[in-house]
Amino acid sequence: MRLRARGAQSAALSGLLASAIALTGCGTNTNHPTITDPIAITYDGGIYLLDGKSLAIAVELKLDGFNRLNPAGDDHHVMVSTKDGFQVLDAVHGELTGITFPGSKPGHVVRHAGKTVLFADGTGEVTVFDPHRLTDGKPQPEVYRAPAPHHGVAIQLSTGELVVTLGTEEKRTGIAVLDKNRREIARNEDCPGVHGESTAQGEAVVIGCETGALIYRNGAITKVTSPTPYGRIGNQAGSDSSPIALGDYKQDRDAELERPQQISLIDTRDGSLRLIDIGTSYTFRSLARGPQGEALVLGTDGRVHVIDPVTGTVTRTIPVTGTWEEPLKWQEPRPAIFARGNDIYVSDPTTEQVHRIDLTTGAITATTTLSAAPNELSGVLAH
Repeated sequence: MRLRARGAQSAALSGLLASAIALTGCGTNTNHPTITDPIAITYDGGIYLLDGKSLAIAVELKLDGFNRLNPAGDDHHVMVSTKDGFQVLDAVHGELTGITFPGSKPGHVVRHAGKTVLFADGTGEVTVFDPHRLTDGKPQPEVYRAPAPHHGVAIQLSTGELVVTLGTEEKRTGIAVLDKNRREIARNEDCPGVHGESTAQGEAVVIGCETGALIYRNGAITKVTSPTPYGRIGNQAGSDSSPIALGDYKQDRDAELERPQQISLIDTRDGSLRLIDIGTSYTFRSLARGPQGEALVLGTDGRVHVIDPVTGTVTRTIPVTGTWEEPLKWQEPRPAIFARGNDIYVSDPTTEQVHRIDLTTGAITATTTLSAAPNELSGVLAH
């Protein structure tokens, strides 16, 4: 039996209507279910929250607009990027909390060393807070403003240092490193089109460029030069279990939409870069890491390619979906991957399905069918 409950969210949600549909067992009528290890999925008009084990649909939240999802940094919350800022979703209890971090053109959300960092592209404002305090209400954030608005990203390290991109609305050039008192201690502007970040073992930060990448490690910035004149690394996935970052790789500057078949492996210890041809194309929503640092790439061949980052070898592939093609508009739905420990989640807009995969066995252990095409795929962090 499906029991439905609707309610308008508070005015703190910036006027956006969000109604919750709670899908619970017979005989239960509650607006506040407890969802185990929740998975969050956007669609055109709202967000689904699924049980992380069974993939049963627990809650549906109606939310207008193109919304983006990221783990908030704890085991309860997800950040929802809306047109008015970063909203906090209590994924375990299936409700928007009313906590909002306002920001023009909300962009990247980065979690590291117990801190979550938000970047608002429209103002260059960087917001740093402790996500574990979200259960007590809105935490008191630290705010830093970049010299100029741009599509940027920032990350705070365990030392309190802040790595932040440099640029303007017209041109992005590199990164600066600020100490815990926000004094600049390092800078590198040899990174045209700077985009994206990942953190590898030993707290090495990798930032992508159109000519390779920058690595900040042990107080120094190193430039990794791409092996082709134009070699854009715009999206990366890092792991605390590996010193090697996984990145995408595009080399056709003039392509309307390049569908690359090579990925990049960036060794943060020696600044080397290796390109691996995986025999299929992929997109910016295709990169993830396994619990032992395995590099995971969801290909348009419908398979998850499991790569040993040390040898660069594709150790196996796991079939999940049918073949697919990346749409021209980046906002349009395409299959996505989200990894949490040994559980790998893959969405398929064509079939309107979501799958849970056991990385050890490669078996699909759960599947659910939605009533709309899934777009973004995320979830809370593991306990």
